[in-house]
Amino acid sequence: MSCLGWLKRRSRSGGSSSGKRAASAPVSGPATATTASAVSTSRSDDSGSGAVRPASKSTGSAASSRSISSLYEERGHGQLRVFDYEELQGATGDFGRAQKLGEGGFGSVYKGFVRAPDGKGDRVPVAVKKLNQRSLQGHKQWLAEVQFLGVLEHPNLVKLLGYCAVDSERGAQRLLVYEFMPNKSLEDHLFRRANPPLSWNRRLQVILGAAEGLAYLHEGVEIQVIYRDFKTSNVLLDKDFRAKLSDFGLAREGPTGANTHVSTAVVGTHGYAAPEYMDTGHLTAKSDVWSFGVVLYEILTGRRSLDRNRPAGEQKLLEWVVQFPPDSRNFRMIMDPRLRGEYSVKVAREIAKLADRCLLKNAKERPNMSEVVEVLRRAVHSHAEPDGRAPNAKGKRADGAARP
Repeated sequence: MSCLGWLKRRSRSGGSSSGKRAASAPVSGPATATTASAVSTSRSDDSGSGAVRPASKSTGSAASSRSISSLYEERGHGQLRVFDYEELQGATGDFGRAQKLGEGGFGSVYKGFVRAPDGKGDRVPVAVKKLNQRSLQGHKQWLAEVQFLGVLEHPNLVKLLGYCAVDSERGAQRLLVYEFMPNKSLEDHLFRRANPPLSWNRRLQVILGAAEGLAYLHEGVEIQVIYRDFKTSNVLLDKDFRAKLSDFGLAREGPTGANTHVSTAVVGTHGYAAPEYMDTGHLTAKSDVWSFGVVLYEILTGRRSLDRNRPAGEQKLLEWVVQFPPDSRNFRMIMDPRLRGEYSVKVAREIAKLADRCLLKNAKERPNMSEVVEVLRRAVHSHAEPDGRAPNAKGKRADGAARP
């Protein structure tokens, strides 16, 4: 059965079950009313209120009643393309190993080429995520990605082009089709020696783009969105090295009304999750800000937040960098040696101070992402020349802006 036929069948038969949890109901597709009403409660990793809060610029009771699922029903599903399973199977060489881009906890991602929406011109490169058929949690994340990325749109968010959902004798097939990001992830360029190091200027541009994406989620849409999984592997880079946030399977709608947080079971990646969230399950936008502070230090140091291969005192990044405060004489000790000294120490100190603010224990004292964006914009537009001592000779200005 084609994806479109499957969705039509679900739409005709699912109207009376809108109050059921998706975990206990048959798998439902994103374009049906059943799924739209169920998705906000279909996350088995979460507990407590799924209520949402309007963006900080919005007011009024009408906005406070909105949800991602309702916005998706209004405008999201009409913008997404419904793919046949056979088309995606052919586009990826039957999901062959040669086409595999990566693998996560809930499925694998493959490169493929699909026909253009109008059927004309060259085939379009895409990334196809094929979820593990045995993963109920993977299905829930699939639903979340379809609905969030069917509504959210920003230059620093990866674009979801469409999806496929098929139930057959082979089992449930759930696939997502994204724009292809040829320069992989920030993680690949920071930590994997097979890739050339990112220059100082490019690091600033990438982290600014990621910050702008988070600021949009927190403050730029009708409904506040908490990303909940900010880390270097989820910051993808397009052909121009523009940063785009990906993987919205763990995203949550923010608190509403008098609520100060959303209560959830703790999920995410060790080393990036905020301590108050780890301790209590209380989730706020400031949890994302903490994760952003961790990545700021990864940008500066070229080190992972947790690296068991380093000496005992250096395995946990945040415990190591605290020994070298931003204003200290030894601050340069933390800087990534792959930069070869080609960076502005003044700007690096300012970014470390920003990271420290993001990592404050009291979540309320952390900056909003809009404040973070302003600090990073000043850093990017700063005219301070690299003042480290690079090993290149002839006294030329050390400027890595042209290098990837």
